[in-house]
This record gives sequence, structure tokens and C-alpha cells, in this order.
Amino acid sequence: MKIQKVETELYHVPLSRAMVDAIHGVQKEFSLIVAKITTDDGATGMGYTYSVGQVGGTSIATLIHDNLVPLLIGEDPRRIEHLWEKMWWALHYVGRSGIAVFALSAVDTALWDLKARLADEPLWRFLGGHDNKAEAYGGGIDFELSIDELLKQTQGFLDAGLNAIKIKIGRDSIAQECERIHAMRDFLGPDRKLMVDVNMKWSVEKAIRAARAFEPYDLYWIEEPTIPDDVEGNRRIQVEGGIPVATGENLHSIYEFRQMIADGGVSFPDADISNLGGITALMKVAHIAEAHNRNLTTHGIQEMHVSCLAAIPNASLLEIHAFRVDDFLVHPLEIKDGYAYASDRPGHGVVIDWDKIAKHKIAFKSAQG
Repeated sequence: MKIQKVETELYHVPLSRAMVDAIHGVQKEFSLIVAKITTDDGATGMGYTYSVGQVGGTSIATLIHDNLVPLLIGEDPRRIEHLWEKMWWALHYVGRSGIAVFALSAVDTALWDLKARLADEPLWRFLGGHDNKAEAYGGGIDFELSIDELLKQTQGFLDAGLNAIKIKIGRDSIAQECERIHAMRDFLGPDRKLMVDVNMKWSVEKAIRAARAFEPYDLYWIEEPTIPDDVEGNRRIQVEGGIPVATGENLHSIYEFRQMIADGGVSFPDADISNLGGITALMKVAHIAEAHNRNLTTHGIQEMHVSCLAAIPNASLLEIHAFRVDDFLVHPLEIKDGYAYASDRPGHGVVIDWDKIAKHKIAFKSAQG
């Protein structure tokens, strides 16, 4: 069996409403970059990555088309570790992060989809099969919402079957954040999980002061309270602030995760197959986390990540993100009683209605034509 064709597609997908957080500003759309692999005997696999707005989308698609596809043609798609390493080292000098790893992520996910489909197994069982579901939470991009609007959004999450909620914070005023968090805790009651996400906005000292002020509200975690590069700072926020830290969506290699976990900078490692190197890298991070007695959570792409978390014994919460392809899914993600259920279809089971999403497809130029 050999890889015969790899197709690369780019879409600019509009959000249902403009969204705002503390660091990225107004977000009206996201770029979806798709890799489709076909073998010489007709087997197929599909994966994708995404970026905020239109930033980097064309570059990621071009990198896949020009630099990764030539490495894949004629290769056995079942040798995923071999192909991952081949792509990693081909990109290494210009990569190890950013656009290069985003490109690798889309291709790697397509390879795992293909391999699980060949085995006629759902991905969650093919990767380990610990469970067929993962506890999920609603994560809106809601920085600019009033408290009344925030509570209305939260009720929507609860009505959809979720029992855990995360809100965006990161203002200059800690007192203002306390007001919002207090309102959320009162609305949710004492038993539901409540998280906050700073999106890297604060300094270490401010995050420590804020965490101490948030103590009455029983937060499950504070996410990205400061920049992810500051391992010691994140460790201090946990120890001195008294709230577990979740971070990792802006870490782009297993080595960065290893350092953050081993040095005590995170309680809930937060991985994302779209920017870490795909399923191959995420599963390695899951095992690193398990070895350090940490539970893994995931960032976005819930329709894919649910299978990864369902596969492992140390799964934490699955984020139901505002950036989503839900409107174009043939089989929407099933959520019931606080849990999202992994697909039992062969592969990752994510089926996109290509006819429906076609109006958002963008042509991109490539050196290879």
C-alpha cells in the first residue's frame, strides 16, 4: 500500500458572531486547512488544522502542498511514526513550532484516520479504547459580554447537556473579574465546574493576586494566566495563587510539554492536535502527563479531540470551543449529561459536508502549481 495522492484545501469559515478575548481582539472567522490522503488501492484519510482569522492559513496550506506532499507520495501510510519523523526533520530548521507544526498536524491526523479506517475501528478504540466518552465543558469567547449576556450563554450550554463552564477574563480590574465570576458561581451553583481563561494577558504577579481574590469561587482551574514560555511563573501562580493552572494550547512540541509538566508549571496540560503535531504528538503528551500523575485536557476541535480523550485513562475535560465546524458536520457531536461521545464510525468519524462548506473555499498559489 502506497500513498498516491494528497490534496490540500483552504477554507475561510465565518463565525456566527464576532468574538473577543483579552489578547486576540475581535475574531470574525477562522481558517480551516484540510489534508486528504488517498492510497493506490483507494483507502482514504482526512485531517485538518486551523488558524485565527486568515493569519497563516495560506502559508500552512502551501507548506503542506509544496513541502510535505513530496515526502509522502509513494510511502506506506501505516508507518505513521516513520512519516512523522520524516516530516518533523524536514521542517525542523524552519519549524519546531508555528506554521510548520500546524502543517504537520493536519497531515498526521489524516494518517491516523486512514489507519483506523483500514482496521475498521473507531479512533478512540484504535488509540487505546479506555472509554467511549469524555466529560465536556462549554468554552465561549465571551470577554465582551455583559453579565446578563454571559448568563444567557451559560444557560445555552446547560440546555445543550453540558455541566461545566469556562469564561474569558483578563481585564485590568480584578474586582470587575470577581463580579463576573461571582455571578457565574451563583448561577451555576456549588457543584458544577467553573474555569476561567486569561489568554496569557497577565503578568505573574497580577495573576497571583487575581488567583487569591478568586479563592471564594472554587475555580477548577485558571487557564493561561500568563505567557506559556514562563514555566517558573506558571509554577508560582499555582503555588502562591492556590488555583490549578491549565496551559498548553500555545505549546507546539512534546518537549515544551515535558518541561512544563516536569517542572510543575501546570496541573492540567492543555493539548491541541491542530498545533502540536497531530494525534501522534498528542498521545505522547498524554503519556508524559500520565507519568507525572496529570490529567490531559484539550483545546478546541472537539469533534476530533473527543476520540483522543476517550482513548486514554488520564483524560480531563474536553473543550467545546466557539471555533467549530459544527454547521458543516454530517454527524454532529453527541453531548448528553455532561459528556461528549466519541464516534463509533471507522476512523475519527468526522464527516464534513464538502458541498455545504464549498462556498468558503479559497484558492491558494503554490510553487508546485
